[in-house]
Amino acid sequence: RRKVDSEGRRFQDRWKVEYFFTEIENHCVCLICQETVAVYKEFNVKRHYQSRHSTYDKLTGHDRSEKLKQLEAVLIECVMKMVENICPEKKQEFANICLARNTVARRIEEISSDIKRQLTSKGVDFDFFSIACDESTDLSDTAQLLIFMRGVDDEMNVTEELLDLQSLTDQTRGKDLFVSVSSAIDDMKLPWNKVTGIITDGAPAMVGERSGLSTLICNKVIEEGGKAIKLHCIIHQQVLCAKHLKYDHVMKPVLKTINFIRSKALCHRQFKQFLLDIQAEYEDVLYHNDVRWLSRGSALQRFYSLRKEIGEFLETKGQPMRELSDPIWLADLGFLVDITKHLNVLNTSLQGKDAAVNQLYSHLKAFGTKLQLFIRQLSQTQPNTIHFSALQEIMNSFPQDNISAQTSRYAADIASLAGEFKRRFQDFAAIEKEISLFSSPFSVDPEDAPDQLQLELIELHCDSELRSRHQQLSLVNFYRQLDKSRFQEIRTLAKKMLSLFGSTY
Repeated sequence: RRKVDSEGRRFQDRWKVEYFFTEIENHCVCLICQETVAVYKEFNVKRHYQSRHSTYDKLTGHDRSEKLKQLEAVLIECVMKMVENICPEKKQEFANICLARNTVARRIEEISSDIKRQLTSKGVDFDFFSIACDESTDLSDTAQLLIFMRGVDDEMNVTEELLDLQSLTDQTRGKDLFVSVSSAIDDMKLPWNKVTGIITDGAPAMVGERSGLSTLICNKVIEEGGKAIKLHCIIHQQVLCAKHLKYDHVMKPVLKTINFIRSKALCHRQFKQFLLDIQAEYEDVLYHNDVRWLSRGSALQRFYSLRKEIGEFLETKGQPMRELSDPIWLADLGFLVDITKHLNVLNTSLQGKDAAVNQLYSHLKAFGTKLQLFIRQLSQTQPNTIHFSALQEIMNSFPQDNISAQTSRYAADIASLAGEFKRRFQDFAAIEKEISLFSSPFSVDPEDAPDQLQLELIELHCDSELRSRHQQLSLVNFYRQLDKSRFQEIRTLAKKMLSLFGSTY
């Protein structure tokens, strides 16, 4: 005998608009009268609608969709009122019930449309804005181009938002990326002459001198009467600088040992139990992954802290690590642990939301000054290793091996690292004067400032009240309260600097 339940009938999403029906807990419910239809069958649904609610046929297109939203809202409100009267203790559970997938999808689309509408409305008020682009390939081998925007209005309000996500199914050359970015900017009706800069992840298609995305965008801005600068993400560049100190003779044995311990389950369990038995400081060693930038420092630090325990464990396995008995190698390990720790501190300080370009550049300059300090201290006849605690510990452990003679080599390596930082961050160094003028206007000589700023800068220097406000207020609030007519050019510079992305974080 035929059974309805075995036919596998399902609710059709189009019935919502056509007949004002919805699905609630596997029941087909009329949104108008809240009656149910026993079987998921279009004939039954259509007959109910035509026999009782045919007057709704006059609603078409947008009016019909709006009526559907209104009826759904009324139904949800009625259900919640009923729950509140009958079983108020279950109200929250009913409120958490998931809606149908199409309803969820529609609401996501509505949220997206509303965000786009708000962003378009804010974009009209932008005096300047910059863009950040990052291209990556997803699991389906489709290139995804993320385009972010950072805009500033006349009141110094900063807005950071995802402008668009473009899927590239063909080539990802500079001109292909440019077409996608242009489409996103034009779609939001943003004027090109207000673009102050573009920051990228440094890929060849992004930074090519003649046909890279950055070059094409800057040329477009110039054509429209503006001026934009090209920047390479400050965090990406810092990571590339960190890789300049290879120290493969240290990293390879360390990674080989970590992989030996962790690659086999039995060996890994025995090592963890060994650390537990001897009450070691840590419970395990850490993996290192190049993609996870900070993992190198964490893996090195953990290995260094457990070096004695690791040596004892490897002896029991018949796989002794001879490097652990070499004072020079241990000194190199200690130095690498310390300098990597300093690099990780810098990387962490460069991360975070809403960071202005002057804040990021100040961290970078401070690190450069630290490197010069390290060079001087390690180059002394009696080297000062106060900022290299791991190296200092190894030197104290092997006083007879004259490890201090190696510090001149470490100073040379740090000097090479400092040179790499200077070479890579030329794009930020090129706007250093503008950054200094923006962050410390009272410490800049008016004669060294651009011509259009000199007179306003003198006015600023001579105003003791403004000098006091600069010390008390945040930088954004200081520029926000400056008189618009009196300091027009200085405010313009501030808005341009605030609009710049410092990284693609």
